[in-house]
Amino acid sequence: MKFKKLLLILITLIVAMGLFSSLFTHASEGKLVDPYAAPKVEAQDQNGKTVKLEDIYLKGLTLVYFYPKADTPGCTAQACSLRDAYTDLTKAGIQVVGVSTDDVEAQKKFEKKYNLPFTLLADPDGKILKEFGVKKIPLVGMATRQAFLIKDGKVIWHDAKASTVEQAADVLKVVQTDGKSVNQ
Repeated sequence: MKFKKLLLILITLIVAMGLFSSLFTHASEGKLVDPYAAPKVEAQDQNGKTVKLEDIYLKGLTLVYFYPKADTPGCTAQACSLRDAYTDLTKAGIQVVGVSTDDVEAQKKFEKKYNLPFTLLADPDGKILKEFGVKKIPLVGMATRQAFLIKDGKVIWHDAKASTVEQAADVLKVVQTDGKSVNQ
């Protein structure tokens, strides 16, 4: 019994430290990459509907961003950054898809609580993480914070240390490089 309590406390501290430090770690702005095929996986969204990423890619530029846990400070800041800039993102032709290892119910609560206007995919088994090459946080199995921009079914930009509060701005910078849109 004592061992279980100690283990629970240890895991809680590790998670808290990881989530707290994500607020203060330096995020990158990502980088353009040599285009490669984007993973064609499917998962349930926050409404329990099966979504095929391949179908989303066909509709245009797609931002697939990964976050550790719904409704935690850093993940909320990241999601709200995208929510608050959603009009600008859609005007730039960008669709947004969030992914975490949370279940469908947690994704739905997150969407409702913060009025998130985009798709959230539940990936409790880590299938999408694996396909994108997103590592899990050791001991707790949550996704590391990363983002990918997909054009014509190919990853064209990868942010291995995605920002929390600047996620939308970082993506919009990529789309408008030297006055030329990656849409062209």
